[in-house]
Amino acid sequence: MATMHGMPSQIELYEEMSLLSARMVEAARASEWDELIELERGVTGLRNTLMATPEDRNAPATDLERKRSLIRRILEDDAEVRRHTEPWMEHVRKYLGNSTRRRDVEKAYAAGAGEADPGRFGA
Repeated sequence: MATMHGMPSQIELYEEMSLLSARMVEAARASEWDELIELERGVTGLRNTLMATPEDRNAPATDLERKRSLIRRILEDDAEVRRHTEPWMEHVRKYLGNSTRRRDVEKAYAAGAGEADPGRFGA
């Protein structure tokens, strides 16, 4: 349900964010990284919209409690996603770190191979 100005209310935005964050957990558990990235973009868009949406000061107290509940759930989902992504990210960091070191060593050896042997120079 949108407000009379056609924009969703804050509670609607939090509800949509919560739905997406639950789907992010599913994607992380399934190692569906591309899906996870797309869902994260959706959450980011909703967050940006939420930040630009004025708070409804006339909202009932039940909305405030619902908002708190949704925020807690979103944070719990975020923690669950991190439990699945952090080991994968550590693996990627190690892989990239090893690749970088390997390239540096290869460059060093390649540079050394191209230099003249100092003992033979001018002989």
